[in-house]
Amino acid sequence: MSSIAARCFATLALVALAAGCTTTTPPEAVLSVPAPPQKYAAIVVDAKTGKQLFEANSTAPRYPASLTKMMTLYLLFEALDSGRVTKETPIPVSAHAASQAPTKLHFRPGETIDVETAIRALAVKSANDVAVAVGEYLAGSEEAFAAAMTAKARQIGMRNTVFRNASGLPDDGQHTTARDMAVLGLALRQRFPQYYYYFSATDFTFRGKLVRGHNDLLGRVNGVDGIKTGYIRASGFNIVTSYDAGGKRLVVVVMGADSARERNAHVEALLERALAQGAGAPRLVFNQP
Repeated sequence: MSSIAARCFATLALVALAAGCTTTTPPEAVLSVPAPPQKYAAIVVDAKTGKQLFEANSTAPRYPASLTKMMTLYLLFEALDSGRVTKETPIPVSAHAASQAPTKLHFRPGETIDVETAIRALAVKSANDVAVAVGEYLAGSEEAFAAAMTAKARQIGMRNTVFRNASGLPDDGQHTTARDMAVLGLALRQRFPQYYYYFSATDFTFRGKLVRGHNDLLGRVNGVDGIKTGYIRASGFNIVTSYDAGGKRLVVVVMGADSARERNAHVEALLERALAQGAGAPRLVFNQP
């Protein structure tokens, strides 16, 4: 366990003790909160029961950044399930899609990407050009796809989320909450268990080159099996994390950290706290680097 995570967990434990072990902890006690507009939010949910184990600012509006691509993938998985596309279906890349800011795979307009590779590019690399290409292919335009994303969000219980694009690139009208991101993380696993392994991948091969992902918790913490990171300047560093080990299944959302390292340490601290609730609960196991 990192020293940062240890300090976070120690602070969590002290605050919980002082507050009578409530499930809501003041955010300033567990993570440095940036100057306004405030960015930090977090939630921990028991994926088996739906019980909320911890929350801080979990219903306050936040920018999703690349967590947006979780919904892009949700709709792509639906298309796969319905037979509308197969894993071999070629998706054309428009000039609009190719023009997206990094992170991207640097397609040229007119090129194509198959659905299988598109899924990996979204889940692992968080490629913005691929996200837009998928949205345009499924809905005819990115705007229409964003409307479909928002409608699906309402359908699955995301009450306070509006999508304006398929990628999560900056848009003042695109917002979500930590709670809604937990709902989406839970829904992806429950609705598409056959595709969930994509979120566990740490790399994939594209055009003969190894493309590495951004989720450093994968492979570091035993039991962590996904799912998605995100960052834009307005949001800070975000993550939705799934944990499944020792009979415990949890979803942890942290939004608004000042760095990926701080975000990851806070996830570790929240996992430690959640696992410590209950006699005989498992402890986090960290792999050697």
